[in-house]
Amino acid sequence: MFLYSSSQKRVLVESFSNFLIDRNTQHTCPTNYCPGVCVSDAQPTEMERDVWNQVNSVLQDSESILLGLQAYKGAGQEIRDAIQNPNDFMQQERAWNSVCPLVIKLKKFYSFSLRLEEALQSLLECLTCPPFTPTQHLEREQALAKQFAEILHFTLRFDELKMRIPAIQNDFSYYRRTISRNRINNMNLDIESEVNNEMANRMSLFYAEATPMLKTLSNATTNFVTENKTLPLENTTDCLSTMASVCKVMLETPEYSSRFSSEDTLLFCMRVMVGVIILYDHVHPNGAFNKSSKIDMKGCIKVLKDQPADNVEGLLNALKFTTKHLNDESTPKNIRTMLQ
Repeated sequence: MFLYSSSQKRVLVESFSNFLIDRNTQHTCPTNYCPGVCVSDAQPTEMERDVWNQVNSVLQDSESILLGLQAYKGAGQEIRDAIQNPNDFMQQERAWNSVCPLVIKLKKFYSFSLRLEEALQSLLECLTCPPFTPTQHLEREQALAKQFAEILHFTLRFDELKMRIPAIQNDFSYYRRTISRNRINNMNLDIESEVNNEMANRMSLFYAEATPMLKTLSNATTNFVTENKTLPLENTTDCLSTMASVCKVMLETPEYSSRFSSEDTLLFCMRVMVGVIILYDHVHPNGAFNKSSKIDMKGCIKVLKDQPADNVEGLLNALKFTTKHLNDESTPKNIRTMLQ
């Protein structure tokens, strides 16, 4: 188990709070700024640059993915009209022509999740490798740590939006039913060159999840631990618990939270905290809620509940429904009660 001193924690908190302040002020910058990506004090060292560039190329596309999801309208009316008029070819064609572009858009979101998965695993490799402790890594490779935070922020935002769009699953279900029927009728299906049966199966599993991006990152973290058997598990779990602790301290300490002029900055910090808790809960054998956990779950839940309910409902639901160990017998009753 790695231990870090109060002075080390303060260094990390100061560094991350300065990053959040800079990140917030960047939103007013008029010159070629991609929100949440280009941070003035987050320049990588030469050792970090290859991984930083790889991850940055992913993050640069994250805002367009969120805007695309936000603009998703669905083809509900067209689908209902087609179902109610099964013998009306015009209605069938109208529904099909409405759904196909949406499926291409859904493929784009899914493909982005695969890029995000690769980016996360690259970051984990850098932030957990010997001979440095996780705390030393977070101090030394601050540019990569900040990219890790940006990935978690994006992930929680994507899933919060996705949960509010039931049309996604309705559209995709209609697409799969229709394409199966058309295949039986030997119809020419140009879209299958874009979304073949194997891709459709994988997309179906992805969108069946309430929080598909979180599920992707949880699986990626679990796979990273499984595939790197020579790497001590605590290298990964201590990296995650340290980030959770830093976020909690910033949220509960007026010295830091008073510096954040924007509600978005607080939301960023809360999303990162919840994201690392969920990853920790998936990879640690005893989870995040156990009394032996290195994450102060009571304190983390309290800082969330101290915020306006509308701001944290999705985050509390993520802790309830996407963690692995909340309902274990070893979870203290007071923790379960806090999340009811």
